[in-house]
Amino acid sequence: MSRKIRFEKEEDRYRIILADPPLHILDTALLLELREAVERVEPDRPLLLIEAEGERAFSAGASVQDHLGERVGPMLDAFHGALRALHRLDLVSVAKVRGLCLGGGCELAMACDFVLASDGARFGQPEIALGVFPPVAVWQLGRLTSPRKGLEMILTGDPIPAEEAARLGMVNAVFAEEELDEKSEQWLSRLLRHSSSSLRLAKKAFRLASAGDFEERLAEVERFYLEELMRTDDATEGLVAFLEKRSPEWKGK
Repeated sequence: MSRKIRFEKEEDRYRIILADPPLHILDTALLLELREAVERVEPDRPLLLIEAEGERAFSAGASVQDHLGERVGPMLDAFHGALRALHRLDLVSVAKVRGLCLGGGCELAMACDFVLASDGARFGQPEIALGVFPPVAVWQLGRLTSPRKGLEMILTGDPIPAEEAARLGMVNAVFAEEELDEKSEQWLSRLLRHSSSSLRLAKKAFRLASAGDFEERLAEVERFYLEELMRTDDATEGLVAFLEKRSPEWKGK
């Protein structure tokens, strides 16, 4: 389909594969392809599986270069457009995670209905080290984990191993790296044995009962991110310092 995303339609699933190794950085080009791929998914299969090539990373996060200046608006629009499309899917979505799952990569995985991970995977939101915060994760982590733990992850930026992510409710199952593919298929068989239409309707009913307001909250966080955070000196300083490979000089404003 494209240079950075592979889209496959199999007998019992759709498959989206991040294909920009080694770290699968989520730049605007990849995110536009991701959004297009998600929008191609139809309710004629039971599930969508999202994974990445290689073992080093599911994704190490969004592009720092695309956070700067006039590029940040289009980048957020592409990323959040992909996540909105993913959120609207009636069929079941599953992320299979190896290696680093950081920043926007972690947000992408958390946006799926289920997350299956290798025991070597690490999850985190390190954006605060660059003077910014993760717009989607501020909503996700307050719902998937306890508010205190979610805030800790966002404010410290420290990554956690897959086993801890599972204890916090971010991950459904953790398997040994060498068994991830086999064990994931066994786990997915618990879904695939059921009616695909019943799976879709049960998921829809679950969301109706949960009364989620993801799109409304995300729109407000987007506005806050662009109009408040990205107008601070420190947000620009953190991003530029990262690209220049130096320590940031914070001004607190």
